[in-house]
Amino acid sequence: MRMHRNLVIAVWDGLDQIFNEGTYADKAVEQLLRRDKRWGSRDRGFIAETIYEMVRYRRLYAEIAEVAAPFKRQDLQRMFAVWAVLRGHPLPDWKEFNQTPERRIKGRFDALQGTRAIRESVPDWLDTLGSESLGSEKWELELKALNEQAEVVLRVNRLKTTPGQVRESLSGEGFETDAVPGYPDALKLRERANVFRSQAFQSGWFEIQDASSQLVGPLLGAEPGMRVIDACAGAGGKSLHLAALMQNKGQLLAMDIHSNKLRELKKRARRAGAFNIETRPIESSKTFKRLAGSADRVLIDAPCTGLGVLRRNPDAKWKLRPEFIPEVVATQQQLLQDCSRLLKPGGKLVYATCSILPQENQQQVARFLESEAGQGFGLEKELPVSAHESGFDGFYIALLGKQG
Repeated sequence: MRMHRNLVIAVWDGLDQIFNEGTYADKAVEQLLRRDKRWGSRDRGFIAETIYEMVRYRRLYAEIAEVAAPFKRQDLQRMFAVWAVLRGHPLPDWKEFNQTPERRIKGRFDALQGTRAIRESVPDWLDTLGSESLGSEKWELELKALNEQAEVVLRVNRLKTTPGQVRESLSGEGFETDAVPGYPDALKLRERANVFRSQAFQSGWFEIQDASSQLVGPLLGAEPGMRVIDACAGAGGKSLHLAALMQNKGQLLAMDIHSNKLRELKKRARRAGAFNIETRPIESSKTFKRLAGSADRVLIDAPCTGLGVLRRNPDAKWKLRPEFIPEVVATQQQLLQDCSRLLKPGGKLVYATCSILPQENQQQVARFLESEAGQGFGLEKELPVSAHESGFDGFYIALLGKQG
């Protein structure tokens, strides 16, 4: 593979933004890809995939290059050289790569393979937490799976079309897809590509949504004519799925503390033709109190550590801090306590996270059921999804029913 200087410089610039300035990886990549309109799909793919790979293995590459944060420009160049050598890419004859010790790089790589936190490239505290929470063997399997590149999965919008029509339309534009067994609305791209420019996307025929995330809506059992509350709707991925499952009939109340995310949801809903969604910002605890006992179904897609989605957000493991764990656990439990009161007798609630930690998942549900607010509720189904077993994101989904 011949490396072009302007593309490699873009990679260095992106890593500087992510590692030193705290820019989210997806935002940094999105901005970089607009730098030069002459770049083709292969050029853009090189920039994006190289940046994500280096973010994914930041600790390993830094250890081999013998550099530490904050990273100077020369440090990033040394880390890039490590990446290239380990991937088998010939280094260009540039001054930045003069006297790159290729044999030493390979030797240090081999020597570091016995230390899991370095090999899989996570902070020591996170490696300890994961091992203690899941057991060393399962944590190791999950880490390996979460360091793989995420596949691009689409969710077909059945308000407008069918999986067969989407496959045919995308194929006509050069995007080949496959069905995903066990996920009726899912299609998987055979090769990574910018499907957002397709006519099918512009027409609202599909959304990007990982297969694990597509399990949440069906488990809730939302039906046409019901009143459903999505209490942590964000930009609306699961709200849009619920609207389709409800066939646009009934009321779907999408709530969030971030008004900007709800504005994005409105745009997506218009494109998808989802007309039964009403957005409502959560301004205080009174917002929930006014809705007490009014919902047939409630979804809590709770804020979490996001450890189940590291494949698509690899920079999250470097932004996460130990003190955040007890904070988010407290928030999750408060949401269960508050949102459980929204249900009518006989209603059902789904609690979901994109985390693989029991303290955010099974332990939260058990704690809720033992609390005063949880009296009269029962656990009807529990669905922990591991990345290494499913091949998709790590997730947790629990269905709770309220006595009639």
